[in-house]
Amino acid sequence: MAVEILVEQEKLGVNVAMKVGDRVRVKESVVVYHHPEHRGQGFDLKGSDGEIVAIVTQWQGRPVSANLPILVQFSKRFKAHLRENELEII
Repeated sequence: MAVEILVEQEKLGVNVAMKVGDRVRVKESVVVYHHPEHRGQGFDLKGSDGEIVAIVTQWQGRPVSANLPILVQFSKRFKAHLRENELEII
């Protein structure tokens, strides 16, 4: 089972070096509009630190190729889906 998940992640282009629980920093300019403190306004995440809480490779038991597969929690109320090339492990 673990081998199948590893193979699926490699097929879907997910960096297997990043895993749930890693601390990461946004290294590129990423503008989001759903930040709770900046509703309706653009907010640049560049330089923000967070923790990976999920890597989306499956949905209802089937493999998916998510465009933004890494879910990062920045604060208690704010999470965002990002690409692996937008993040660096700290």
